[in-house]
Amino acid sequence: MLTKYLIAFLISMVPLIELRGAIPYALAMGLPVMPSYAVCIIGNMLPMPFIFLFARRILEWGKDKKYIGRFFTFCLEKGHKGGEKLKAKAGRGLFWALLFFVGIPLPGTGAWTGTLAASILDMDFKSSVLAVLLGVVLAGIIMGLASAGVLGGLSTLLG
Repeated sequence: MLTKYLIAFLISMVPLIELRGAIPYALAMGLPVMPSYAVCIIGNMLPMPFIFLFARRILEWGKDKKYIGRFFTFCLEKGHKGGEKLKAKAGRGLFWALLFFVGIPLPGTGAWTGTLAASILDMDFKSSVLAVLLGVVLAGIIMGLASAGVLGGLSTLLG
């Protein structure tokens, strides 16, 4: 059972998959909901301070390098584009926009992209980590409900 938790933890750390893939995995493996949820949130949040503090610097350093330049440029552009969308829609409500950007479980809107966008937008560390954490919690709730079939059942009832 510890191995399954470790795999869920590691899946939640992977960019683009993150908690959105880790929670369904954990539930499919028969792990209890609340411990799985906690493990996946911790795994998803663990890289966030490092991304916020170092990712932009590393990406800017590597964007003109021969072998990694394309990928680094893609990451910078994705973060910049996400950040500009947030800024345009949010105005002064950037905290809430970041929270919902991360919290709505769509491809490319997870904690990694949200944290990179916050870094590119020069948001302060504390509020951006809090917004991303609350967004990850929201995404986890949505994915947990979706994995349990609750959302499908509600749509059938409301139909």
